[in-house]
Amino acid sequence: MAAGEYVSVSTQADTEKADLAREKTELADDPVQEHAELTALYVKRGLDENLALDVASQLMAHDALAAHGRDELGISDTLAAKPVQAAFASAATFAAGAFLPLLVVFLLPASALMWYVAGSSLFFLALLGLVAARAGGSSLLASAMRVTFWGALAMALTAGVGALFGVAA
Repeated sequence: MAAGEYVSVSTQADTEKADLAREKTELADDPVQEHAELTALYVKRGLDENLALDVASQLMAHDALAAHGRDELGISDTLAAKPVQAAFASAATFAAGAFLPLLVVFLLPASALMWYVAGSSLFFLALLGLVAARAGGSSLLASAMRVTFWGALAMALTAGVGALFGVAA
C-alpha cells in the first residue's frame, strides 16, 4: 500500500515539477504574455481590470513562478505532492485498519473466519469512513457508503481472482 501510494504521489510530484519547469520557460520567453495571462485569471475571479493588473504586477515582481504556479497551475508549497509523507500515511492507516479484523481472527474459531473477517472488515471500513468524514467535516453517510462499497468490491474481486486461479478456500 505504502509503495503504491509513494509511486502514485511521486508521479504527481513529477508532473508538478514538469509543469513548473514549463511555466519557468514561458516566463523567460514571454513575460508580457504571462503577465496578461495572470491578470486575466484575476479578472475572471472577480477583480476589476486595474486591480488585477496591479496584483499581477506585484506578485510577479515578488516571485513570478510562485504566482503562476499557485494561481494558474494550482500548485503551492502547502498543497504540493509529498510522496514520502503519503507513503507513511498510507502505511500507518493500512496497519491501523488491518488491526481490527486481525483481532477477529484471534477471537473466533477457524471454521467461521471467512465470513466473520469479511463482515467485520466491511463493518470496520464503514466505521473508519465515518471517523474520516467526521474529521474532515464531510457527509457521514456518503463517506461510509463509499468506503464500504469500494472495500466490498475489492474483496469480491480478490475472491473472484482467487477462485479463478484455484487459491480460494
